[in-house]
Amino acid sequence: MNTIAIVMGVSGSGKTTIAVMLAGALGVAFLEGDELHPRSNVEKMKSGTPLTDQDRWPWLRAIAARIDQWRTEGKAGVVTCSALKRAYRDILIGDRPEVRLVYLKGSQRLIHDRMAARHDHFMPVGLLDSQFAALEEPGPDERPIVVDVGGTPERIVAEILHQLRR
Repeated sequence: MNTIAIVMGVSGSGKTTIAVMLAGALGVAFLEGDELHPRSNVEKMKSGTPLTDQDRWPWLRAIAARIDQWRTEGKAGVVTCSALKRAYRDILIGDRPEVRLVYLKGSQRLIHDRMAARHDHFMPVGLLDSQFAALEEPGPDERPIVVDVGGTPERIVAEILHQLRR
């Protein structure tokens, strides 16, 4: 069975950096989930307006469709998606046993500082509060790999690889 990892967390937790490195280490496909957002969602976030669930449903279904395409093709992969709520993860994971959740967990202060230091990203730091307010941390029944984002990207990826291989 080919594993498909969904790297989740609030904006600024390092999803893209970690997912690219993880996909490279595993030699598998990579998908930046944000690339599947409709233009209206991106514009809404750029303007500082949090997305609603109604905004997110088509985006989540598009990511799930890509996951299903990989499954049909027998491919492994790594996908980034904030996946903040259990209902979102239910769409992405559902009854797909080969899909594993990787939760990049960090303090609001650490992630705020990281977001303030980055440039050329559509998500303004002002929306971080709404991301943490919406966050429903994954429960044990979701079999998440939980990794603290306080370490270096290399250490974070090494920990994810260790847990994936267990």
